[in-house]
Amino acid sequence: MEAILQVKGLRKFYGKLEALQGIDFEVRKGEIFALIGPNGAGKTTTLRVIATLLSPSDGEVRFNGFDLKKNPEKFRERISYLPEEAGAYRNLKGLDYLKFMARFYANSRQEVETFIQRAVSIADLGERIKEKIGTYSKGMVRKLLLGRALMTSPQLAILDEPTSGLDVINALEVREIIKKFAAGGLSVLLSSHNMLEIEFLSHRVALINKGQILDAGSPEELKAKYQASNLEEVFRRALR
Repeated sequence: MEAILQVKGLRKFYGKLEALQGIDFEVRKGEIFALIGPNGAGKTTTLRVIATLLSPSDGEVRFNGFDLKKNPEKFRERISYLPEEAGAYRNLKGLDYLKFMARFYANSRQEVETFIQRAVSIADLGERIKEKIGTYSKGMVRKLLLGRALMTSPQLAILDEPTSGLDVINALEVREIIKKFAAGGLSVLLSSHNMLEIEFLSHRVALINKGQILDAGSPEELKAKYQASNLEEVFRRALR
């Protein structure tokens, strides 16, 4: 399967702290690829570099053949990023928020309408889409934000802790949205410290700790390699 994103020898320094220590991985077309590990492992830093919010200290990142350092605008054209801490304007109605955001990305009035309708369909909030975001539950806000992230039909969606803090039902609905779009050809790079969730969501995962990738493969491959029943056990044994 074709690799849409290639990361080679990626390093990132914050002063003397080396947050990423030369990591390598790739994401294929239509694949859900997850970075899993504890807080501070380097997951969010990796996502922010690929999303062009941080500059890499060293290494190579290529997306659709374009180099991140030379062509960051090519990344931004076809990548969507949803950070863990993302929020929306509480005093705006959900629909007005989507209209506001669509205008940043669309090149015509018709495209604005296309983006809005797509986002409304993804969020699936019914009549609540016409109410103020300040009245939404956390799960509703997250689905609205996911609609915003996917309304442009990006080639790669970068999702940081997409179900963090959500209850079981809302987390399940968000996972189903992600899986549906991946089945349609969307590539997804996501991070999570919820390894049991990722086991059921992702095609392949990379175990990351202290800025280093310890191992990578499908959940089944990793469980077989480490003779483990789940990814939490895999991660613990990989640390040894």
